[in-house]
Amino acid sequence: MGDGIQWLVGETTSSGWMLDVHFAHGIAAEELALRMGASPGTRAEPMTDVEVAYLDVDAYPERGPGSAVVRVGEDAGWAFAITYGPYLDRLAEVSRDGVEAVHYHYNSEHPPTIVLYARDGRTVCGFGLCEENLRYGDEPDLLVPDLVAAGILRRDGKTYRDRRIDDYADRKRLGLAVFENRFGLSLPRSALGEDPLPVYAIMGSPAPDFEEISAWAAANEKPLPDPHLRLIPADLRKEYERATDPDRWQRHTRPLPARAQWSPRA
Repeated sequence: MGDGIQWLVGETTSSGWMLDVHFAHGIAAEELALRMGASPGTRAEPMTDVEVAYLDVDAYPERGPGSAVVRVGEDAGWAFAITYGPYLDRLAEVSRDGVEAVHYHYNSEHPPTIVLYARDGRTVCGFGLCEENLRYGDEPDLLVPDLVAAGILRRDGKTYRDRRIDDYADRKRLGLAVFENRFGLSLPRSALGEDPLPVYAIMGSPAPDFEEISAWAAANEKPLPDPHLRLIPADLRKEYERATDPDRWQRHTRPLPARAQWSPRA
């Protein structure tokens, strides 16, 4: 028996602020990575959650070209992909051709945690944890019987069994258990711990200036980018741009306002 998914509540990746997982039933982990946006040949050596942090993916596309990777694996009959980078909704692509898929997204800065179930390219149902009376998808009420059985909602699907929430973490676990029990979802706790998992680039690869910046990094004794992922770490790009185009930083830096001069006549 696996670890289930209730333990995900409140957990984050090494990013420290987000946990985003796509699950897929009916395809292998490598196919899931490809549907998430990976290109053949962009697989890197297996990495732990902590090791991925050193890739320094650019999670803020408005500040740079943007990049993202996934670590993939399989558990309890489901493939899973843990995303590192900006928010990416790939549920429609992952669930095409009859595949079942679930997307779990937790962002500590933007509640609620959203969980969605899709099949054959369409979002079937889903809800935010602790907001189960607001549901999404083509069949938004599909899980209402499960929510009623869990003691979260009354039979009308709109009224909460108990409006008072004493422990929000426990309450979120109760809502997440609905997905865990209905679909048999599981993610090993070790996936966010010591387990090294295959890594694929799903956004920003190959970086158009990969060779150029890699050569500069080698000449200046900087850590080299991963040759399989072909992504440029965000901080390495900043160092390169400062060194090769210092005026760029002046052009993109907002000047400080001039300090007002004091005058006895003012």
